[in-house]
Amino acid sequence: MSSLIKKVISTVKAPGAIGPYSQAVLVDRTIYISGQIGMDPSSGQLVPGGVVEEAKQALTNMGEILKAAGCDFTNVVKTTVLLADINDFGTVNEIYKQYFRSDFPARAAYQVAALPKVSTLEND
Repeated sequence: MSSLIKKVISTVKAPGAIGPYSQAVLVDRTIYISGQIGMDPSSGQLVPGGVVEEAKQALTNMGEILKAAGCDFTNVVKTTVLLADINDFGTVNEIYKQYFRSDFPARAAYQVAALPKVSTLEND
């Protein structure tokens, strides 16, 4: 059996993990990014402004992790969006389109009962 080469990806430009996980892991040529919430990397707190600002920050965090891995949003093939309120789906879609501009990745979106730090959304 061949062994996979696994590399942990980390950047100070995105929030550090708030649990026992890595920001991202690169295996061969595939990067797996942990869920990102609208947390400011400097303060460790959620950004103010509700779902719009949290979505922007979560996607900005994702972008910084992608950069640390030598990638960008055009390389993403699948995302998952977890929402505290499914009624925010349309609003989040508008923010999402500012980061993923064409050839959108496959995506799933779910409403969940709760998210870390009482966030309004999480995406990976």
